[in-house]
Amino acid sequence: LFLGILGAPALGDPGPLEDVVIDRYYIPKICLREAQMGDFIRYHYNGTFKDGKKFDSSYDRGATVAGVVGVGRLITGMDRGLQGMCVNERRHLIVPPHLGYGSIGVAGLIPPDATLYFDVVMLDIWNKNDKLQITTLSKPERCNRTVENSDFVRYHYNGTLLDGTPFDSSYSKGSTYDTYVGTGWLIKGMDQGLLGMCAGEKRSIIIPPFLAYGEKGYGTVIPPQASLVFSVLLVDFHNPKDGVFLEHLEVPESCKRRAVTGDFVRYHYNGTLMDGTLFDSSYSRNQTYNTYIGKGYIIPGMDQGLQGVCMGEQRRVVIPPHLAYGENGAGDKIPGSAVLIFDVHVIDFHNPADPVEIETVFRPEGCNVTTRNRDFVRYHYNCSLLDGTRLFSSHDYEKPQEVTLGANKVIEGLNSGLLDMCAGERRVLIVPPHLGHGESGARGVPGSAVLRFEVELISMEEGVPEGYLFIWHGEPPASLYEQMDLNKDGGIPADEFSTFIKTQVAEGKGRLMPGSDPEKVIADMFRNQDRNQDGKITPDELKLKSDEDQEKIHEEL
Repeated sequence: LFLGILGAPALGDPGPLEDVVIDRYYIPKICLREAQMGDFIRYHYNGTFKDGKKFDSSYDRGATVAGVVGVGRLITGMDRGLQGMCVNERRHLIVPPHLGYGSIGVAGLIPPDATLYFDVVMLDIWNKNDKLQITTLSKPERCNRTVENSDFVRYHYNGTLLDGTPFDSSYSKGSTYDTYVGTGWLIKGMDQGLLGMCAGEKRSIIIPPFLAYGEKGYGTVIPPQASLVFSVLLVDFHNPKDGVFLEHLEVPESCKRRAVTGDFVRYHYNGTLMDGTLFDSSYSRNQTYNTYIGKGYIIPGMDQGLQGVCMGEQRRVVIPPHLAYGENGAGDKIPGSAVLIFDVHVIDFHNPADPVEIETVFRPEGCNVTTRNRDFVRYHYNCSLLDGTRLFSSHDYEKPQEVTLGANKVIEGLNSGLLDMCAGERRVLIVPPHLGHGESGARGVPGSAVLRFEVELISMEEGVPEGYLFIWHGEPPASLYEQMDLNKDGGIPADEFSTFIKTQVAEGKGRLMPGSDPEKVIADMFRNQDRNQDGKITPDELKLKSDEDQEKIHEEL
């Protein structure tokens, strides 16, 4: 065997030598290990005579030389000259004849008593007693779980030989390497080296050949008996048996109700991969994500992860790929087999069967008269979303809000919440969207939003039935026309009609529809009775609305 390293010009004649001459002309700054007796080494060499004539070269054969140093398998001079070398160190060796091929030489190649000159570069050193060398380069502060056998991992790597020669990289392929750990799909050293890693952790893993590709190597890029160095970034991992993992980041002290299957939930979220890469966010669209849960409208993991949330809760939902987008991923932002992390803030939720929720904050003593539909009420209110976002307030205006209940002038939920109230009473109303502004919302109100009202009833006026402008408190006068015809001329002009109605109201015998200008209401009443619009009401024209309604019933029958 002719063993050595990189070719170089012959050194000057040192005269008769007793031992090998070693010139360490390049020593790397970092030397983690020196070749010792019994180590397995891999190196390149050029071998020449004193005159520079080459007699052998590993470079010419296109393959490194591998062997054990210091056990007599090499010529003595090479055995001595290689000991103590570092990986990537370069040496000139001058081997005297008695430490080379002596007085016999090698027929046709090395003459007797030849001094040999070797230029050597050390590429790899290992020992059969070596173990995996793992160095943690960086590690996340939070690490709730580490890789175990049977886990499925996604990682990036750069692979080099021990001398730094690159042989492979996932980065150059633009995708992670995805595989199971501990099932024989990886070389043994990588199977072991990935165990115990956290998502986001970086490691350097040095694998001796017997835990890598051994005597055969791999293709043209990994020589036989090569130690491998992997710089690994673990992107994410999961186990096929994993379920959804929940982390409750913030739960409101008061949680009267939790979401269940069939509820409609509005929430904000940030969606990231395990390495922190953001793939989606509702905040970037300035709009909540709105959906039913437990109905299959969203990925199974999120369907599960939103069960039991409180309004206002912030929750982290970690979803394995088999409960997310699986092996195929989604679009160009979610890779195949990716674990997804959703940081969720629940704004509100409701069920389509929900009624208005009414909480009485204050009710005056001696409350005998309460509001009914058709009553005219004045009230103050503050309206907000359930996350506290302020929407509207009557306090922003000079006077309270005024409305006739049951006249479709306010949303149904607010109308219901104002019924059966006393003047001075205060309530909190929770109005689901189907009794509020629905899926479409309104100006300033998001679609499908649950609304919170703080209401205070300031005053109320008893109303009149729908379609009526005036009602009697008792029976109307028997000779109504005669009493209304104040000057007894057989006709009732507008001024007489107005005077009569105002008198009835003043004497408490009847009441006008509240909430409108009395003059306008009376004018509308007069026009309704002046059927031929000649400016006066005749006995034939004057009819009570109750009589008119009765006539219509007979006509229909």
